[in-house]
Amino acid sequence: MTKGILGRKVGMTQLFTENGELTPVTVIQAEPNVVLQKRTLENDGYEAIQLGFADKKDNRSNKPAKGHAAKASTNPKRFIREFRNVNLDEYEVGQELSVEVFQAGDAIDVTGTSKGKGFQGSIKRHNQSRGPMSHGSHYHRGPGSMGVIEPMRVMKGKKLPGQMGGYTTTIQNLEVVKVDAERNLLLVKGNVPGSKKSFVKITSAIKAN
Repeated sequence: MTKGILGRKVGMTQLFTENGELTPVTVIQAEPNVVLQKRTLENDGYEAIQLGFADKKDNRSNKPAKGHAAKASTNPKRFIREFRNVNLDEYEVGQELSVEVFQAGDAIDVTGTSKGKGFQGSIKRHNQSRGPMSHGSHYHRGPGSMGVIEPMRVMKGKKLPGQMGGYTTTIQNLEVVKVDAERNLLLVKGNVPGSKKSFVKITSAIKAN
């Protein structure tokens, strides 16, 4: 069954392991998550739990959001996500989940919104090669040929300049190095998507070895 929690990326630091190896880690703050709703086959056609993280200011919450949170006896939340493939019997509406759902050594997947890079050319965006920079070449950092003559149009999927980053992405099979229950912190080996203070979704690894 899937385990999961929501959190906020704090930043990166490093730890020394017992054998003296330096390990880069990402610090994720995961205040207690609240179970806002249980999705059932009878009512929704699928089974899942809905978790909320980080209180939202009262003047930024509308009436439906306040009513939805009131059923769980909590405040409206800024970050809400659903987790499927869970045992519904283990959860109750209004229940709080802490970082202790995970243990050191667990394999996890982390989903977040990648850093936005703005409008970028094809070399930076798709790692394409440039043309020669000397000997009379007039082709340097262009996107290259648009395709063959026959269709008389640019085929779908052509790698061109455009918006880079700012999309939802997942990094799989990361390792939980340490769980700090007192400060509600998860220390994850390596990097996770997003900038500092961005929200992330943490689930047990779907492709764990």
